[in-house]
Amino acid sequence: MTSQDLYVTTSIPYVNGAPHLGHALELVQVDALARHRRRRGGAARVQSGTDDHALKNVSAAAASGVGVADLVRTNGDRFVELAAALGVRTDEFLRTSSDSRHEAGVAALWEACRAAGDLYEKEYAGRYCAGCEQFYAPDELVDGRCAEHGTEPELVTETNWFFRLSAYRERILDLVLRGEVVVAPAQRRNEVLGFLRGEVHDLSVSRPASRAGGWGIPVPGDPEQVVYVWFDALTNYLTGLGYGSADDAAYRRWWRDDVERTHVVGKGIVRFHAVFWVAFLLSAGVPVPSRVLVHDYLTVDGAKIAKSGAQAADPASLVEAYGADAVRWWLLREPAPVGTCDFTEDRLVAAADRDLANCIGNLASRTVALAARRPAAGPATAYDVELAERVDGLAAQVDAALARYDLRAACQAVVGVAEAGNRYVEAEAPWVLAKAAEAGDTEAGARFDAVIATLLHLCRTVADELEPFVPDGAARLRAQLAAVGSRAEPAFPRLAAR
Repeated sequence: MTSQDLYVTTSIPYVNGAPHLGHALELVQVDALARHRRRRGGAARVQSGTDDHALKNVSAAAASGVGVADLVRTNGDRFVELAAALGVRTDEFLRTSSDSRHEAGVAALWEACRAAGDLYEKEYAGRYCAGCEQFYAPDELVDGRCAEHGTEPELVTETNWFFRLSAYRERILDLVLRGEVVVAPAQRRNEVLGFLRGEVHDLSVSRPASRAGGWGIPVPGDPEQVVYVWFDALTNYLTGLGYGSADDAAYRRWWRDDVERTHVVGKGIVRFHAVFWVAFLLSAGVPVPSRVLVHDYLTVDGAKIAKSGAQAADPASLVEAYGADAVRWWLLREPAPVGTCDFTEDRLVAAADRDLANCIGNLASRTVALAARRPAAGPATAYDVELAERVDGLAAQVDAALARYDLRAACQAVVGVAEAGNRYVEAEAPWVLAKAAEAGDTEAGARFDAVIATLLHLCRTVADELEPFVPDGAARLRAQLAAVGSRAEPAFPRLAAR
């Protein structure tokens, strides 16, 4: 990819309940990718939002005895508050039911697909999973049940608008195979390829307005139907940029022009983003996404996360209890690119204390205290050339890990350099060198200066590379390193000691 500039988005969640730890994972990943791109000299724009028109929201509002507009507004506010608590900076947070640009943008995309001849009406009977808000063919079910939710889909017969997805199977297959649409990790790419190599059915893209309780965006020219939530929701990536409106400068800057267009999504919705969304865009003559980055699921205390109950793992409460640094660090440091990762509060504390407090924070505190013992006589050359080379190679390690969408490896690279620094302190024993220098040993003094120069360079590099992952902690670390000779608070206090 030639562009340094990045447009990166979270998926937009249903707001039938409060945000859970999985939503926090996605927010933090997107924020880290954007911060990293800016550190490397590129521009980045971050978008998130809420999927307000899902039938799940209608059902939740009815069960709660409140209006659906009130429910999506209240719950949507909690997602905004979570992003702020985590230190996530979004340039746009789009709510699909209340943003004035969204309905016009959805209508514009719909009409572009209609003009291409890819929308048609037909009566349809199929198995509908309310959890996925999707119809499934019989061969897509596992023992007659939805593989994602384990429930038996409802048999529904209705007249809907359909999109000619089958017409785009070969083109999308070619895009993914050639890497013009990157799907990562490789396991998720293989799943997409497996789907595309099978029989691809046309896709229902509307619902009767009566079944949706009138909640949704009317199909242009057909007020008896509302646009299916996935066509509606996916279009947010364009409407947040002004697509379909008079002011579409952001759309031209961040989507149409030479920009890396990246979606970060959970594994349960990869098909919607890597196949359906790509097909809609091809039909409409709009550029397709550059990358679809797919994260796995989290569990809490060994159980699947739910938006309510014991497995909700309220991330806002975790931030209040342990701080944003610790929560962000666990979410970025622990989950692997593929495979479920289990969360417990003990593991959160252990990861923060092990890496941030005991490794990085301890190294910085020791370095600052040692540096204060002897002001350097002048510029010192790094004493350990091998270690200095490893430090100078850290940025490339982080870049490579993030390029392959392995945030855990990027975090480990930063920690690995700090671990090498701690080993270096033990091997060189600079406190012994300082004592010898104080007694008049000039050779020991020169060696001490070189050791401290190496450590300060290492710690400052670690602070810089840590910034996308724990920005607040990295800022404190830089302040601590700049305060040699004065008393500065540790950048990362131990959580277990609270």
